[in-house]
Amino acid sequence: METPMTITVASGKGGTGKTLVATSLALSLPEGVQYLDCDVEAPNAHLFLSPHWEEEFPTGLVVPRVDESVCTACGECNRVCEFKAIVVIVDKVLVFDELCHGCGACTYICPVDAITEIEKPIGIIRKGPAKNGIHFLQGLLNIGEPMATPIIRRLKKEAVPEAKITLRDAPPGTSCPVIESIEGSDFTILVTEPTPFGLNDLKLAVGVGRELNVPMGVIINRADAGDDRVHEFCKKEGLPILLEIPLMREIARGYADGKTLIETLPEYRDRFLEVFGKIREEVRHAGS
Repeated sequence: METPMTITVASGKGGTGKTLVATSLALSLPEGVQYLDCDVEAPNAHLFLSPHWEEEFPTGLVVPRVDESVCTACGECNRVCEFKAIVVIVDKVLVFDELCHGCGACTYICPVDAITEIEKPIGIIRKGPAKNGIHFLQGLLNIGEPMATPIIRRLKKEAVPEAKITLRDAPPGTSCPVIESIEGSDFTILVTEPTPFGLNDLKLAVGVGRELNVPMGVIINRADAGDDRVHEFCKKEGLPILLEIPLMREIARGYADGKTLIETLPEYRDRFLEVFGKIREEVRHAGS
């Protein structure tokens, strides 16, 4: 029996085809797949996998509240907060919810127990079955909220442990939400394009993956639209190129109509199965 595997599909920049790859891989794999759309600021995988929402519930961030009748304005909470979300000015304590990361350090350190915690709603989690029996989970950050990471963390906790393969569709970039999405993965697919911007952001994404000690491979989208510098970089860094997808009007038209790559070009199902086989070998090699 195969060991359960978690694969994160990420990209250093937006618009490279990350969701195109993630949804097509999900539909190519056998049963037992769950899909986590971790791009909680702009989730769009549901447009391609058509989940039927069976459950929806709010999720939030724990933030401090100060009882001024007990507080002595000693400043310990201010001192311990790494993000300056709680500040003491003369004899007043100000809390900035937008800066708070919900770590609980201020509550723990308060010598007179003047600080309690409440949960501030910042988004929702949705669950439901999707195409091919995929167990689909989506996080959605409320408009105006700056902190995406707590929703991604909750999304990961809601994942079912019995899934054979878990796919995480990460946000673009290399910031905290991307790190949270990749952390705990067995493998990361980095989707890029052969352009100067694509190469620059691929380098940043590789740096993140190496810091997290997660094995990586690269899929090059619109592979015939640029030059060979991405190939040269991957060869120099020892990164396997798992698949190259050409620039085709047919693919773009299908994607605009809400079709995954394998629904537009069914022959890519076997190619994505080959990609999964390469990933499995890379994971085995990394664990040996």
